[in-house]
Amino acid sequence: MFDVKKVSIELAGKTLTLETGRIARQADAAVLATYGETVVLCAVTAAKSVKEGQDFFPLTVHYQEKYSAAGRIPGGFFKRERGATEKETLVSRLIDRPIRPLFPEGFYNEINVIAQVLSFDGESEPDMVAMIAASAALTLSGVPFMGPIGAARVGYKDGEYQLNPSLDEVKTGELDLVVAATYDAVMMVESEAKELSEEVMLGAVLFAHDASKKIVDAIISLAEKAAKDPWDMAKSDDLVELKAKLKKLIGKDIAAAYKLTDKSARSNALNEARAKAKAKFTADGLDAQTVMAGIKLTKKLEAEIVRGAILKDGKRIDGRTTTQIRPIEAMVGFLPRTHGSALFTRGETQSICTTTLGTKDAEQMIDGLTGLHYENFMLHYNFPPYSVGEVGRFGAPGRREVGHGKLAWRALHPVLPSKDEFPYTIRVLSDITESNGSSSMATVCGGSLSMMDAGVPLKRPVSGIAMGLILEGKDFAVLSDILGDEDHLGDMDFKVAGTSEGITTMQMDIKIAGITREIFEAALTQAKEGRAHILGEMSKALSSTRTELSAHAPRIETLQIDKSKIREVIGTGGKVIREIVAETGAKVDIDDEGLIKISSSDPAQIEAARKWILGITQEAEVGKIYDGKVVNIVDFGAFVNFMGGKDGLVHVSEMKNERVEKPTDVVSEGQEVKVKVLEIDPRGKVRLSMRVVDQETGAELEDTRPAREAREPRGDRGPRRDGGGGEGRGPRREGGDRGRGPRRDGGDRGPRRERSEGGNDDGPAPGGLPDFLTQD
Repeated sequence: MFDVKKVSIELAGKTLTLETGRIARQADAAVLATYGETVVLCAVTAAKSVKEGQDFFPLTVHYQEKYSAAGRIPGGFFKRERGATEKETLVSRLIDRPIRPLFPEGFYNEINVIAQVLSFDGESEPDMVAMIAASAALTLSGVPFMGPIGAARVGYKDGEYQLNPSLDEVKTGELDLVVAATYDAVMMVESEAKELSEEVMLGAVLFAHDASKKIVDAIISLAEKAAKDPWDMAKSDDLVELKAKLKKLIGKDIAAAYKLTDKSARSNALNEARAKAKAKFTADGLDAQTVMAGIKLTKKLEAEIVRGAILKDGKRIDGRTTTQIRPIEAMVGFLPRTHGSALFTRGETQSICTTTLGTKDAEQMIDGLTGLHYENFMLHYNFPPYSVGEVGRFGAPGRREVGHGKLAWRALHPVLPSKDEFPYTIRVLSDITESNGSSSMATVCGGSLSMMDAGVPLKRPVSGIAMGLILEGKDFAVLSDILGDEDHLGDMDFKVAGTSEGITTMQMDIKIAGITREIFEAALTQAKEGRAHILGEMSKALSSTRTELSAHAPRIETLQIDKSKIREVIGTGGKVIREIVAETGAKVDIDDEGLIKISSSDPAQIEAARKWILGITQEAEVGKIYDGKVVNIVDFGAFVNFMGGKDGLVHVSEMKNERVEKPTDVVSEGQEVKVKVLEIDPRGKVRLSMRVVDQETGAELEDTRPAREAREPRGDRGPRRDGGGGEGRGPRREGGDRGRGPRRDGGDRGPRRERSEGGNDDGPAPGGLPDFLTQD
């Protein structure tokens, strides 16, 4: 029934299996990729014809994670997968970037690539499996795809590279690098690193490329068994004459436009040249499709002029050399009410970055295949249309904004302090106000400065630079700090960010069939020099993190308590912790390990909450002086709350160094007092003293009272009722028994027992009844 074809290879200790022919047979091609117990289905469909007027390649990649793959039910109200999450958007871009350049120029048929995660083992990231499945499906589909590509993830720990490391290994390692490559060349690099050297990063890329070759071989083996016939590509009309005509008509205009250093002026001049060509072609009676093709040729003409000038003379569009960085201006603290702010301008690219500090309850909740977790560092990137002088959509962030923001996030994340060092939630916002190349790297620079301005203790400042490439045959030129036009007309967009100690992120996209090791090394070396120059310019605005937080930022103090005390701090149903928050005004968060975070913009509120919690969790110390409050007054003294939930008794004799008739003569309820702990009995009862503490300063006073003061003699009670002696109690009745009378049985009670035997002069003998019950 099914004509199933499959291939399998061993990769990093697990089996990678690619299967086709069983599932989604109505798609142009579908591949089920299995790695370990992670399974991804990728289906490819392609339109058989081009839409009228289509002048671009409409490739769309969709990556989707099914919660059932990890045995989970989605959170939220609807309980089903809905719009793309940030991760799904990023992985969709990750797949798109290396496959898009491998379609031939002029191929404008619409293509859908849909990758869905069906099973997730919790170890192998499904993004790599999805990229491999997409490459295999495109190779089998028959569309003009000049692949296949392989993909691999590389970790680095203890000086060793790790191929396709597990999620836990990535977290504890120093590198998370993803590479996509054909058999001959690297096509795409994405990474986050903990300040690694250029040599280590280059080695990781080459390590991943070797693994990718094995995957490419496996896909080719599957294609030999199951690939569909390749599409017949319609031969494009010979546009040589049209191109020559175009060059004669507007060639000089284009060359003149690219001598204008101002982006707006250059853009206007190019638009005028294109309009001139369109008007001429229309006047000559060419059909609409030919006119559109002729206008598309202006891009080729522009590329020839720009690329030729760079390779021949080393001069770029704005007159810089290949290694020269545009003028940089950096400012910090220019927005008065933000917690931290920076304005970073490099040439005609500009970003306003702000940093906001929040408490734990401001963390971002992320729900995915690995479960629910919280992120305390966010970076959001906005690219309004006015930044490039255009009229366009303004609203929710698109794929580009999400991708650029995540790139800047990866650059800054490795230098952040730990939660223990800096227990804040951090949000960096980058608003691009001007753009002419590498706004994501401007975000890295501005974001670093704004966090330093906010007082975030970064390990080191981070700078970023975008590198470009012009490659013609064996001749090439690597360009530092590329313009937008150099990006569009060049062969590579290579972004590198890092500190003075090493690289924190690296992203590369290639528009040609890969680059050589020689070019890669040259780009890394040149990028290092550029980053160092930019760091120097940034230091003119702010060279190190501010030691004080903004006055408008919340303060957070951490407190570690014993886990056995957590219940006491929270109280029954949260009663105690709610009372602390209500009374002090500070926010209090406590985790399962007993780490408490107290936050408020008012230091006095933090201190009040801290003292309250310490009073609940700490034990009183004999001889130590505490601040307290009188909570109850009784006849013999006053009870004072001196450690949050702890009360002690100040006896009336310990209130002053003089006789006190009534406690209310000295204290009143609610009064603040200073007390010293005298004694804690085995039952935990605390005896306090006020008289040995200076109530103004809290200093301990010398105890001048004798160790035990003699009691005053009691007043004379008068004689016994019968005038007899014996402490005035009166005579005993006859028999010396105080008139209790004989026993009922007439017997003698016998002599009293001595005290040493435990007897009591006034009580009954052991085992007997009280005397008053024996009388008639």
